[in-house]
Amino acid sequence: MPLHFTPAEYAARQAQARAAVQAAGLDALLMLAPESHYWISGYDTFGFAMFQCMVLTAKGELHLLTRMPDLRQARLTSTLSDSEIHIWQDIEGVNPAANLARLLADLGVTGKVGYESDTVGLTDKTGRALHAAIPGLIEASDLIRALRRVKSPAEIEMHRRAAALSDDALDQAIALARPGAFEGDILAAMQGAVFKGGGDYAGNEFIIGSGPGALLCRYYSGRRHLDAKDQLTLEWSGAYARYHAAMMRTILVGRASDHHRKMHAAAVEAIEACEGAIRPGQPMGDVYDAHARVFDAHGLGHARLKACGYGMGAVYNPIWVDFPMFYEGNPLIMQEGQVFFLHMILMDSEAGEAMTLGHSVLVKPDGVERLSRHGLGLILND
Repeated sequence: MPLHFTPAEYAARQAQARAAVQAAGLDALLMLAPESHYWISGYDTFGFAMFQCMVLTAKGELHLLTRMPDLRQARLTSTLSDSEIHIWQDIEGVNPAANLARLLADLGVTGKVGYESDTVGLTDKTGRALHAAIPGLIEASDLIRALRRVKSPAEIEMHRRAAALSDDALDQAIALARPGAFEGDILAAMQGAVFKGGGDYAGNEFIIGSGPGALLCRYYSGRRHLDAKDQLTLEWSGAYARYHAAMMRTILVGRASDHHRKMHAAAVEAIEACEGAIRPGQPMGDVYDAHARVFDAHGLGHARLKACGYGMGAVYNPIWVDFPMFYEGNPLIMQEGQVFFLHMILMDSEAGEAMTLGHSVLVKPDGVERLSRHGLGLILND
């Protein structure tokens, strides 16, 4: 079976989750987030695009309600036995939420039921059906998510492997980003490096943009060849066993303007300041403040964003962000064993120039460990 962790690891996670359900005073938790399914049992599928739900009772029972195409997926990728996998049928007029209500009744769940609403695994339409079938649901989206934030030693190893794949992808980009290079070739080489290293598709598309598109931090359709003098912004992540370690760079082609160099120097200073602000027991907002102070002191406040990073984990489409983000005033306390992506992004629309710098870090007792082997130097290809 393609399980990425030992039975003991999954048993420990399930025990943690059961204790959290009991501490919350719930009789059961309805897990609708694919990240929760994966973390607690290994169940790995994009079947969350259709209705599916994993039930954890306060007694520690774990059951999955899903569609027939995911029956064998659950058998192969999860710790669940056949008796713990339940199928709702594709029939006109079917209401899988009603099937879920019957499953809860069969399991003897009569008390308070929590559910995960803050997830792509639950649309508004299915959410309405869920509330109609199971009245009185209690919001509990952060119950499993809070457990997932601190990584076990085995999970940290997955992040390290993902970071190595990110580094390999950057090697390919640096080698190819030359005057006349085709963006499609660069993307193919970066993604190929991840696959050749045994990795997965990332939780969202690799972001690539050159020329004016270098000032965007979203993927958009279309490819171009690099000019003799150009700028290429890349944001990507290696993914291993669904675990991510994102990176970001702006590669300069043919020249580096004085403004590019100024922005790069500020980005280096900012990411180092953010690393210095990451300490167990401190609020995430401190990291945003460190980033803002540096950029504002360099006169670049107009070009910075309102966030400078976020958590990394084993996540699914449509985005590899494992919330929350580093934003102003975020009170969430950082903990040893968390993994964060720090991104220093400067998009100067007036100058038409961009500069970005980002990598993933592991929170240690006294600071952070950079997971990337790449340094922070300016990348300039002639």
